[in-house]
Amino acid sequence: MQKQLYIIVIALVFLNCKNEKKANNKLNVVTTTTMITDLVKHIGGEHINLQGLMGSGVDPHLYKASEGDVTKLANADIIFYNGLHLEGKLVEVFEKMHNQKTKTIAISDALDEKTLIGSEYFASNYDPHIWFNVDYWMQATQFIVDKLSEAIPEQKTTFEAHGANYMKQLEALKIKLTSIIDTLPEEKRILVTAHDAFNYFGKSFHFEVVGLQGLSTATEAGVQDVQKLSAFIIEKNVKAIFVESSVPKRTIEALQAAVKSKGHDVIIGGSLYSDALGNAGTAEGTYIGMFEYNVNTIVNALK
Repeated sequence: MQKQLYIIVIALVFLNCKNEKKANNKLNVVTTTTMITDLVKHIGGEHINLQGLMGSGVDPHLYKASEGDVTKLANADIIFYNGLHLEGKLVEVFEKMHNQKTKTIAISDALDEKTLIGSEYFASNYDPHIWFNVDYWMQATQFIVDKLSEAIPEQKTTFEAHGANYMKQLEALKIKLTSIIDTLPEEKRILVTAHDAFNYFGKSFHFEVVGLQGLSTATEAGVQDVQKLSAFIIEKNVKAIFVESSVPKRTIEALQAAVKSKGHDVIIGGSLYSDALGNAGTAEGTYIGMFEYNVNTIVNALK
């Protein structure tokens, strides 16, 4: 009942707030996660009014829109979101907006579902952490170029140029990440984190990935989960485990303590950016900077 009321209230706000004047007569574009905000910024640049809902350290799995966020969404011409039920309750709101003037676009629609990793934790039945596959992010780049070009045809050439330039940066990123990871022997490529956000990363770069909380941070890790994973760490002689910037570190600290209680040692190798980028204005506040930071942190700790 509370969930239905939440959706109804937001839907009513959308119906009543749509007539706010656009600043500078530009299209109002709203994005959900920091990764999507960064990507749309690269493509749209100064030709759109861009507002991102979620900041650094925000967990999209548990996200609830504030009153200010609802107003932003209500006055948007286009909303880009991840899809695959990453954004919690907001996804249902977006799906109920098909009859409104606002265009809601899931960037996961750019991808072939047959290539996605299955997941029983999400209603979509797919792992939504698609940004950890650089090839997927390139497809998302072209998808956003196409969608913005449809919305603002007079800027199509500009959007295509921005997209081509960013594609080159993503190609260079993939090459750089591969060269860094190649310095780590395959038998050491075991990544243990707070939740399973890194399965696409693992598939791309041949890591065995294990998350304490599963794919969604909405699920809690129990004592049995901690004990089972601590046994795995000891068996595989894993040298380091990792906390995440958008997930409380207490579960990983509990895991470290469980390993130590059995006479073994495992270090916390650092904090990884999983469901959100770093602070704005820093290298880690961009998709490319975040990915490079994560890979350097992982490889340095596991060596």
